[in-house]
Amino acid sequence: MIKIVRCAAAAFMLGASVAAASAADLAPPPPAPAPALPDAFQPFQVRLRAVGVITSSGGILQTVPGGTFVSGGFKTSDSVIPELDVSYFLTKNIALEAVCCVSYNKVYLSGGTIAPNQQAASTWLFPPTVLVQYHWTDFGHFQPYVGVGVNYTVYFHQHAAEPLLNTVGIQSSWGVAGQIGFDYMIDDHWGFNFDVKKIMMNPHVYGTVAAPSVTPYPGSVSISGQANISPWLIGAGITYRFGGPAPAAVVAKY
Repeated sequence: MIKIVRCAAAAFMLGASVAAASAADLAPPPPAPAPALPDAFQPFQVRLRAVGVITSSGGILQTVPGGTFVSGGFKTSDSVIPELDVSYFLTKNIALEAVCCVSYNKVYLSGGTIAPNQQAASTWLFPPTVLVQYHWTDFGHFQPYVGVGVNYTVYFHQHAAEPLLNTVGIQSSWGVAGQIGFDYMIDDHWGFNFDVKKIMMNPHVYGTVAAPSVTPYPGSVSISGQANISPWLIGAGITYRFGGPAPAAVVAKY
């Protein structure tokens, strides 16, 4: 009986040794994959710029009725204005941008037979613009973009410049806007911006020419036509991005 017990114990010990050696030969199990982190881009963006507004001149003003040529449209004074825009990134590359600003401009007749290049009016402009942008993100801190969109310009507080005009009106207008620029990001939130936009503004204009200025026309004369203002907006400023996911929590292991 004792021999049987000794043989069983020896067999058990031998089996355990073989199992331990086999376990030692097996490769350790692979580590569990780290959990995927959320995308860290910041979907909201605000920019504040100083913008130079450089207008063009063109169009045509004619007497009503009769259609006698009066002027090649209007030209507005150039100006420097603050500009604010707010963007939302649908993806890292595609964003929607809304731009707003307010500008005061003097308005001049652009050549013609009646007081050429003289101030005809003054007006305030509110030209909100919405653009769809594509941003390149393959160049590190330097992130260029292009955009295209639609503009709606409202002209308000319009005043005729007597004695040249008795009355003046510039109607609100729709237009197309194009854009090119870049952000240089210092970190995930702050950066510098440079931006160039072209906005097509072709409003309908009308008014009455004051009597002393319309020789050889008798009395005041009504005028009507189009003004091709279409300014360039060249600006620089700061960029702030926000709204991304919070940093992952750090868990200390003891």
